[in-house]
Amino acid sequence: MPHSSWEAVLSQAYGSLDREYQAFLEEDNGYFPSKTRYLNAFKTLQKENVKYILFGQDPYPRKESAGGYAFIDEKVKTLFSHRGLSKEVNRATSLRNFIKMALVARGDLKEDLSQEAIAKINKEELIHTIQELRMNFEKNGVLLLNTALIFTDKKSTSKHVKAWRPFMQALLEQLQEDAPKLILFGTHAKALKKQLRLEMFETIEVEHPYNHTFVHNENALELFGTMNLLEK
Repeated sequence: MPHSSWEAVLSQAYGSLDREYQAFLEEDNGYFPSKTRYLNAFKTLQKENVKYILFGQDPYPRKESAGGYAFIDEKVKTLFSHRGLSKEVNRATSLRNFIKMALVARGDLKEDLSQEAIAKINKEELIHTIQELRMNFEKNGVLLLNTALIFTDKKSTSKHVKAWRPFMQALLEQLQEDAPKLILFGTHAKALKKQLRLEMFETIEVEHPYNHTFVHNENALELFGTMNLLEK
């Protein structure tokens, strides 16, 4: 169950969904994260602690990766190895670039982003798991939210994003007084500005971490550097 601080907000937001789509969510078992997990972001971060909303696109297209949090790949366990980044992180392009950006923001890396350079970093004061990264996001008040909270197949992504749009609109309208800043990754999340009425919110827009240019993006370095996301 989501944290009690979200009860009224989520009740109204869920009620804004199309009735047929509600029935699909309640009766179908073919999507993921499952019905007990797709609201996970609201379970571990209380409403009054939200300072930012990071909008991704939709859940990872793998059951073992999709856990109800934008950008948190649950298939990844450890972040580092003795060779630098772990194999799991190296295979996840967006996460790999995000970790490199966070290391640049800390001053641990500069131009050399190689595995050898990362291996030389003293990691005694750094986190080591993907769940520690999630918790550090939340300690900084970042709600990790996708624009669609479930995944069935790639061809249905746009359908789910559209179906969740009333939910996101109702959610944001109720958070207007709290004025969280919106972090928008890539073109899909930026499309929210056209689809939803976001003029009352401050937005921070950066390219998707899938792009290698994200690593040295000044806006990303400034924003996430102050959060110390990799520190224990």
